[in-house]
Amino acid sequence: MTKSKKTMADQAAEFTTAFSPIIGVQRSELMKSFGTFFRTAAASPMTFTNHMMNYSKDLWDIAKGDSDVDVPQRDRRFTDLTWHVNPLYKRGLQSWLALRKNLHGWLSDLEMDDVDRARTAYVMDVIADALAPTNTLVGNPAAIKRLFESGGLSLVKGLQNAYEDMVKGNGLPKQVDSRPFKLGENLATTEGKVVLTTDMFELIQYAPQTEEVYAVPMLMIPPQINKFYCSDLTPDKSLFKFLVDQGFQLFVISWKNPQVEHADWGLEQYVTSIIEAMTAVKSVTRQKKVNVIGACSGGITLATLLSHLAHTGDTSVGAVSLMVCVLDPQQDDSDVGVFVTDETLDLAKKQSAKKGILSGDDLSRTFAWLRPNDLIWNYVVNNYLLGEDPPAFDILHWNNDSTNLPAKLHADYLNSYKTAPFANPGTVEFMGHPLDLSAVKNDVFMVAGITDHITPWRACYRSAKLFGGDVTFNLSNSGHIQSLINPPHNPKARYFKGPSVHDHSWDEWMDNAEDVQGSWWVRWAEWLGERSGDKKKAPAKLGNTKYKAGVDAPGVYVLE
Repeated sequence: MTKSKKTMADQAAEFTTAFSPIIGVQRSELMKSFGTFFRTAAASPMTFTNHMMNYSKDLWDIAKGDSDVDVPQRDRRFTDLTWHVNPLYKRGLQSWLALRKNLHGWLSDLEMDDVDRARTAYVMDVIADALAPTNTLVGNPAAIKRLFESGGLSLVKGLQNAYEDMVKGNGLPKQVDSRPFKLGENLATTEGKVVLTTDMFELIQYAPQTEEVYAVPMLMIPPQINKFYCSDLTPDKSLFKFLVDQGFQLFVISWKNPQVEHADWGLEQYVTSIIEAMTAVKSVTRQKKVNVIGACSGGITLATLLSHLAHTGDTSVGAVSLMVCVLDPQQDDSDVGVFVTDETLDLAKKQSAKKGILSGDDLSRTFAWLRPNDLIWNYVVNNYLLGEDPPAFDILHWNNDSTNLPAKLHADYLNSYKTAPFANPGTVEFMGHPLDLSAVKNDVFMVAGITDHITPWRACYRSAKLFGGDVTFNLSNSGHIQSLINPPHNPKARYFKGPSVHDHSWDEWMDNAEDVQGSWWVRWAEWLGERSGDKKKAPAKLGNTKYKAGVDAPGVYVLE
């Protein structure tokens, strides 16, 4: 992979699909805010005039070569030296930057509600970035160089890529070359067997790799919004391989990709499925307890289960691990939070109810337009203007292997955003009991990512304080997905560990946190080992007489 492709792949891998696109951005909310903006602007003509004069002065200074408008240092779009030394390109870039600066200046001077201002600013950024000179052939010096160097072949290849995306794609530029990847061959290769198949999930038991194993098994609950093998990519990145190599008995749920006929699968059905999977795990391992792991939206399902079990007196769950999981989402957690209103949530529910599912393609499109620079224009430049194939990158392959959400589960998630049941314990009933995480006294290990834009670390920290037991909080020096794919041999691995979350605010926690060079996987394995019982001889075979070992991992459902 070329250096530019590797950079593009690494950057895009930080912005994979998670909870935000479940809500989406509704056109009605955009139109409402823009209507407010234009009415306010029309009532303040002098404000517009002043900023037009400022913009005209900026353009005059740019034309004379006297402008001090400079390129943001961290903007990867403008790293080509041409932007800084070629007078024509430099002036074109400065003109675009001046336009964006004056648009925001105009908006900030208008007397508007903060929410409408934030919405309008967000959309202005999307529009301005679409107009960036890098998104055109003539305006992109790298594309022009490639055109001459290839004798015009880059343009031909770019047109071919664009045509294939229009005919075969989902309305977006292709983000990854998936041809080199095949599940069970070079991805998801950790040895295991399916030991239980239901209409909703397959339960996979992974083969021990040590002579002795910890007695208490662990069960991973992956997000319903993505397939489970993010934690089992290539062997050098596989969390599953790491765990079995440490002597843990690992079981993983692989959710079925729901179709229209599964529209009535809701949170209750998924929680019931986890209980069914736990029963199988206890039977196979002859244990009374199971340690559980939940990631992202799978953590929301797990938290709901934990509250239910606490109120029923079920003590089957031992230690709990949560990864990049927000249980108390709030509007100011992200830039797009300003688009979330009761009307938005209700409309999103009606749309998925009408279709029966929220499709994986719809999720991908929504999320791409929430971060268009990284997930749209990035690939317009690479695929169409430079005429290159998108990178063959395992994380992006997984991210594009999207799944649907059944309408009922989608509605349940949206309702949880509106009612905030975990932040308001006892106010929402689920399966006959009030949701209340303070009743959950299990030990909890939580991981967040310091540069995570999907589940921001402060929101994860806020969620950690909801539990009634001891919480060990860890902050990985990575983003949403790279926080999880963090093997010990990664030279960039680093995390922070600090004091009790219950006694400190997030700022206090960070001030007192220890900066650790290395992967949090190692600390987690030690933490789990202390809570997984004694070691015993590893089982000679997988499954048992009731839960017979069937097809090889990664199973059948993951291929759908």
